[in-house]
Amino acid sequence: MNRLNIVTLGTKDMVRSHEFYKELGFRTSVRGDKSDPDIIFFRNEGTRIALYPIEELALDIDRDHPPRIGSGFSGITLAHNARSIEEVDEIFERAKKAGAIVIKEPQETDWGGYGGYFTDHDGHHWEVAYGEMWEFDECNMLVIEDE
Repeated sequence: MNRLNIVTLGTKDMVRSHEFYKELGFRTSVRGDKSDPDIIFFRNEGTRIALYPIEELALDIDRDHPPRIGSGFSGITLAHNARSIEEVDEIFERAKKAGAIVIKEPQETDWGGYGGYFTDHDGHHWEVAYGEMWEFDECNMLVIEDE
């Protein structure tokens, strides 16, 4: 097992989250009624993203003893590796217009890059960053070489 196919984000409001991500430029496929979707898949490059009702996601994990839904940092971040500083800034502007909460404005990083963090309506943390040293493959995925 050396592949991650889908990252599913539990959401409290499927319609609102769908609108947020469409504002960021994601293309999506809605399953079920558009006013009350069952699940939403993103048609993005690389690993797929899905939105799913958080209560249903908890029940899917364990119907008898679902994980507790609470607030706070889950220890997971999602990242978009940009090809330029300008792309980072552009994405942040789109995120702000879509209602994101900016956690850290884009700035120079301690590892020599440029980036920042925002959250969506459900508190999922997104990092958008650029590194001059990054290379991308033909699928627009970040190249990570073996040591």
